[in-house]
Amino acid sequence: MAGNSRKPKAGTKTRANWESLRDMALALDLPRVELTTSWGEPCLKAHGKNWVWWSPHEDAPVFKVPFEERDVLVDVDPDTFFFTDHYKNHPLILVRPEKLDLEWAENNLIKVWRAQAPKRFLKAWDEEQAGRGG
Repeated sequence: MAGNSRKPKAGTKTRANWESLRDMALALDLPRVELTTSWGEPCLKAHGKNWVWWSPHEDAPVFKVPFEERDVLVDVDPDTFFFTDHYKNHPLILVRPEKLDLEWAENNLIKVWRAQAPKRFLKAWDEEQAGRGG
């Protein structure tokens, strides 16, 4: 993505929608990511598992985060991060679309992509990237 003049600066907050979130996630160009559906709604899966999606009921993106991280994010920045009763028993967080920080989103997506990758695949991919200087 280096050299992409259309990419917003790190830390930029923008009014996200599913299309912009999907495009940003796909632009990370990570292997084993697919556009599919879950419960009749579009989502992205990584390594066959839900990776990121848009909640039509909350009109907000849904990201995977550990419970501890979710609690900290909601405590520190409740104007940006939240969850509903539907999500409270799952390690997920919603982000108000107008407050989505693209750098946070990219970092979260990469972290989750790595966590969901089979260990053998991730080791081989890391070695390949190191060999490319990336």
